[in-house]
Amino acid sequence: MLKTICLLRVNVSRVNPVLAVGQICSWIGQKQRIYVCVAPVSTLVDARRDPLYAAAVNGAGMVTPDGMPVVWLARARGCKEVTRTYGPDLMLEVCNHGQDLGLRHFFYGATEDTLKQLQQKLREAYPAILIVGTYAPPFKSGVWQEDQEIIDRINSSAADIVWVGLGSPKQDFWMQLHRPLLNAPVMVGAGAAFDFCAGTKPQAPQWMRGCGLEWFFRLCCEPGRLWKRYLVGNSLFLIYLIMDSFKK
Repeated sequence: MLKTICLLRVNVSRVNPVLAVGQICSWIGQKQRIYVCVAPVSTLVDARRDPLYAAAVNGAGMVTPDGMPVVWLARARGCKEVTRTYGPDLMLEVCNHGQDLGLRHFFYGATEDTLKQLQQKLREAYPAILIVGTYAPPFKSGVWQEDQEIIDRINSSAADIVWVGLGSPKQDFWMQLHRPLLNAPVMVGAGAAFDFCAGTKPQAPQWMRGCGLEWFFRLCCEPGRLWKRYLVGNSLFLIYLIMDSFKK
């Protein structure tokens, strides 16, 4: 069982990319039915505000430290083994490692155009990858149970891993709801990984990702959509940390 550290009511797994990839492949080999959440600052803030969301995230078999502030906080509390386990990098590492294992991948989320470009990019990078299905659901607000036809489609693909690219918190609620309905051993909420890996959205330079400034890059690219997540969310993150410090 993975060790965790509780950060703003989220049990973040004490992992790094190597440990995370190994654990996912182990679960697939054991045919366990698990889902994996990635946790940037926004996930911690949303979970602190919404107990139902906290339950959905903490129901995951692994919650990766997706953002640098999450990594810094975990390491400041003694978890020296923790390094950033970023959704897009995690997806690419599993796709690469899975070539030798014959892992079967299903991609759920994004748009048809993004999924088409994503498949092309992945097949160019990993010639032996097995992509057994994709589905771009129509946009819906809130949480929904997928039509039985789509559930059957995913199950009939005999996928080992279902990548879910709906964005948080939607993808985390979706995985919690659909975990009992899907046969694939592992589901992973990949966030914006589909768009970044497909090249349909720009990704922050490595130096910005490494020093915790990816949020600023993404805010500049999509201010209308992301201003609340980052400007309000980051402020709440600091406030919650101060409140927790006073309580302790």
